[in-house]
Amino acid sequence: MLDVVLLIVLMAAIAIGYGLGYRRASRRASFNARSSSQTPRREYFVGLNYLLNEQPDEAIHTFIQALEVNSENVDTHIALGKLFRTRGEADKAARIHQNLLARPTLSPQQNEQVQLELARDFIALGVHDRAQRLLRGIIETPQQDAQRISAKHLLVDLLEREKAWQEALDILLPMLGQQPRMARPAAHWLCEIAQQEIQQSSRSLAKRHLKKALQLDPACARAYLLLAELEIDNGHHHPAIAQLEALAQHAPAHIPSMLPTLERAYWLGNDIDDYKQHLSSLVEQAPLTSVIIRLSEQIRQQDGVEEAIRITGNLLARAPSLGGLDHLIELYIESQQLEGRTQPDERVLLLKHHTHALLNNRTRHRCGHCGFSCDTLEWQCPSCRRWGTIEPVTGVEGE
Repeated sequence: MLDVVLLIVLMAAIAIGYGLGYRRASRRASFNARSSSQTPRREYFVGLNYLLNEQPDEAIHTFIQALEVNSENVDTHIALGKLFRTRGEADKAARIHQNLLARPTLSPQQNEQVQLELARDFIALGVHDRAQRLLRGIIETPQQDAQRISAKHLLVDLLEREKAWQEALDILLPMLGQQPRMARPAAHWLCEIAQQEIQQSSRSLAKRHLKKALQLDPACARAYLLLAELEIDNGHHHPAIAQLEALAQHAPAHIPSMLPTLERAYWLGNDIDDYKQHLSSLVEQAPLTSVIIRLSEQIRQQDGVEEAIRITGNLLARAPSLGGLDHLIELYIESQQLEGRTQPDERVLLLKHHTHALLNNRTRHRCGHCGFSCDTLEWQCPSCRRWGTIEPVTGVEGE
């Protein structure tokens, strides 16, 4: 069956063309003019026949040929071009829009509208350089109407795809007052720039960009992590811990992401007791599986297996999870070995086998916008291309 949108657009084209032909015929007194006015009407009925016989391509071509471009039917041509592009035929859409641009009858506003659609066609075709030229031509004037804002968004999206972070920021930052939702992507672009600067040993410049990222988005976990790692590399473990504490406050969903860096910071300062206390505070704030397991490990090393079993069991009673159960089983197996048993209870080993198998099949990270799942943390979702929407999965089967 034909797409409903296709049917609506084509019927609109029929109505517009028929109306124009009828009005043109009524103005002309000569017989030749009247007979020529019948030509487009005849082509519309031919196109309608194609449409009713479910031959959409032939119908569209017939209507395009029949519609004479003028200021009154430009929108119809643009709609047909959009239809081609949404059907995956951007090359045909580009031909329609290029044909429109060749017409001297377009108003300046219509000309810019067609250029915007042609830029979208080029983006769909992967011809990014031509799309950029069109978009930059539209936005070069200081006027801020809807078409120029759309052109800026398209250009920013195109620059982002090409990883031209600074160019994208130059266009986006003046718009943030009217587009506050774009603060998060801008913060991540600053993080991308900072990572490049870290690789080039420009650490002070990277630090400046990361602080700017946090001004734009105080919940940017990535910026906190990078700042903490910079502090650790400089041998400053207290400032690193302070950055991670801020992360836990502003982006608690990323507490599991920060734990390896937190451990590094405390080991750098040789503050193992303080590390254990910090983990205890985190458990009270967010009883996540990864925090419980790390706290349990510290208790096991300092106070023994039995104390680790007791504390871990109490914590899991408050926040049960498959990962926590798997860790608790490991502690039971170690306890039996310390008691002198050469072979742990087979039932415990079987239970451990099952929990391990379930953990291997779990989803570790998920995009909160589109549901995309991945094993490692991605700052930009590969599916929906949103920034900062992928977080560690928590709960019974999480982490």
